[in-house]
Amino acid sequence: MSITKSEVRRVVGEAAWVRLKLALGRRPPAGPTGLRSTGPLPAALNGLDLSTWAWHFGTDKWGEHWYTPHYERHFAPLRRKRLTLLEIGVGGYDRSEGGESLRMWEQWFPRARILGLDIEDKTELSRGRVTVYQGNQVDEGVLRRIIDEHGPLRVVIDDGSHNPAHVRQTFETLFPLLPDGALYAIEDTQTSYWPTWGGSLDLADPSATIPWVKDLVDGLHYEEQLDPGRISSWTDEMVRAVHCYHNLVIIEKGDNREGSSADRLAAGP
Repeated sequence: MSITKSEVRRVVGEAAWVRLKLALGRRPPAGPTGLRSTGPLPAALNGLDLSTWAWHFGTDKWGEHWYTPHYERHFAPLRRKRLTLLEIGVGGYDRSEGGESLRMWEQWFPRARILGLDIEDKTELSRGRVTVYQGNQVDEGVLRRIIDEHGPLRVVIDDGSHNPAHVRQTFETLFPLLPDGALYAIEDTQTSYWPTWGGSLDLADPSATIPWVKDLVDGLHYEEQLDPGRISSWTDEMVRAVHCYHNLVIIEKGDNREGSSADRLAAGP
C-alpha cells in the first residue's frame, strides 16, 4: 500500500509538513514575481521560528547566511507593534527579481510598514504593506525622503553594497534620525576584511567596517575613559548597545549618558 504526500501532509499537520520539507532541503517553487509561494500562510508558519519563515520565502538570511536566529532574538519584542522597517538592498538584478526578505518581513511583522531601497529599479515589487524605492544608499536626499513620507524608522537593515564607506555613510545619515529603541542591522560585515570590497587587511584600519564597530564599542564606555581632553561624539551618546555576530552587527539607539564612578574608583582600591 502506498501513501501519497497529501495524505502524509494531512496526518502530520501543516506545521510539521513545513519542518519536514525544511529538513529535506526542499523549497516551495518560485512564483511569477520570483518570490516563493506563500502557500497557506500564515496558518502554516505561525508558531515556527523565523528561520523556517526565511526558508519558506527563499531569502538568503537563512541557509547562505545564518542571521535569522539573531534577528528573531532582537525583533521578537517588536513583532506585533506598529512600526516601519527599512531594508537597504532588495536583491536580484532584473526588475522582477528579489524582494524575498521584504515579503518575509511583511508577513512576520503583521502591523508594520515594510520599505525597501535598491539602486536597481525594483519598484514593481511594491504591493500591500511593502513599498520599494529606487536610489543609492548614500544619497541623503533619498533617505530623508523615505523618512519624510513614512515617519520614523524603528528597524533598519543594511543589506546594500557592503562597501565599508557606504555602510558608514548610510549609518551616519540614518542613525541620528531614528527614535530611541530603534535597531540598526548591518549585514555581511566580512567585507571589512576584503580589499576588493573596500575593506582592508589591516585589522585596525579605521576605514573598514569592523574597526569602526570596535570604536562604537569603545564609545559605549566613553564616560569611563580617563582622557581629560576627550570630547564625546554623537555616537558615544546615541549608541546604547552593539551586538556582534558572525558577519552581522545590530546596533541599538538610545541615551548612553549614564554617568560614571571613575572619579571615585579609577585611582584604585
